[in-house]
Amino acid sequence: MPQYDFRCRDCKNRFEVQISYEEYGVKDVICPHCGSNDIERVIRKVRLLRSEEGRVAEFDQFTGMDDLAAMEENPRELGRMMKKMSSELGEEIAPEFNEVVDRLESGQKPEDIEKDLPDYGMDDE
Repeated sequence: MPQYDFRCRDCKNRFEVQISYEEYGVKDVICPHCGSNDIERVIRKVRLLRSEEGRVAEFDQFTGMDDLAAMEENPRELGRMMKKMSSELGEEIAPEFNEVVDRLESGQKPEDIEKDLPDYGMDDE
């Protein structure tokens, strides 16, 4: 049976009630602390689990930009997208990545960052 959260408007206490789908909205809910029927429903936070592919597929929606060239013209947006990407993937990222993202978010252009950090992203061979 579904469990719903409520808060009493009189005594301000929160409580849970099990109500069937058929009873929801029909059955009177009474505060177990003070007996009041002046209550309101409290909606809990909802978490959605997505696959890595699903999270990556949504990056275009986060930025509203379709291609890399458009992002390079807007370094702040590129930095926000990169930060969101690293957060969504949950991968261990090199410390230099954070420096690049911080510079992008401050408005520095990618080519200027590349000049300052020419070896970043290159594998040692």
